[in-house]
Amino acid sequence: MDQDALKQLLQQVQAGELGVDDAVAGLKNLPFESMDFATLDHHRALRCGFPEVIYCPGKTVEQVRVIFGRLAEAGGRVLATRASDEQYRAVVADIPTAEYHPAARAITLRQGGPIEPTGHVAVVAAGTSDLPVAHEARVTAEIMGARVNTYFDVGVAGLHRLLARASDIQNANVVVAVAGMEGALASVVAGLVSAPVIAVPTSIGYGASFGGVAALLAMLNSCASGVSVVNIDNGFAGGYIAAVINKQTVSD
Repeated sequence: MDQDALKQLLQQVQAGELGVDDAVAGLKNLPFESMDFATLDHHRALRCGFPEVIYCPGKTVEQVRVIFGRLAEAGGRVLATRASDEQYRAVVADIPTAEYHPAARAITLRQGGPIEPTGHVAVVAAGTSDLPVAHEARVTAEIMGARVNTYFDVGVAGLHRLLARASDIQNANVVVAVAGMEGALASVVAGLVSAPVIAVPTSIGYGASFGGVAALLAMLNSCASGVSVVNIDNGFAGGYIAAVINKQTVSD
């Protein structure tokens, strides 16, 4: 249950539209719900601003279906990352309004009325091979309420492509820079913008890239100020952090 849903429930009690016993029933799973295979944190939206997110790898189709359904019953938005098509089909059979994003490998559910996107998050990807991670960042930031613009295939091998979009990227409150190979994109972007840059190294590259370690180390060793780095291929973390920063910027 997110903050808006909790406020609505309390307002119904105050207005006499909902009995105390019914309200208690609605709150019975706060702050967490224990199941055989998972313990769901229903208070996370109240503490952190967004509900618990489902990481699908390692979970069975049935486990994803049940966890997604329980989180949906709480009334807030739901996000499942790295989901397979089979896991999505199980979820959508129970919840027809759930949406699958194949490029991002994510399942989302939007509840509680439309949310007008705010602020500006720029997701910048070096190459087409980096797009799955970039889309994961995009979908994450979007379901968290951010307005997201994407700038794809603008890696430093063709620097003019990035410079042609520089003025648009400079208008963002925060930038997510996604790159594999040598990971130079984040440093170049950080040298062009005043906003914080969340660098996301990807595992794209030839043998000496060591599955993204080369990009990770390059980003960690960036000489450009304003760069923070998340783990290899972790588009979710990049998008989540960007959305939090964007929200704080809009609130200010």
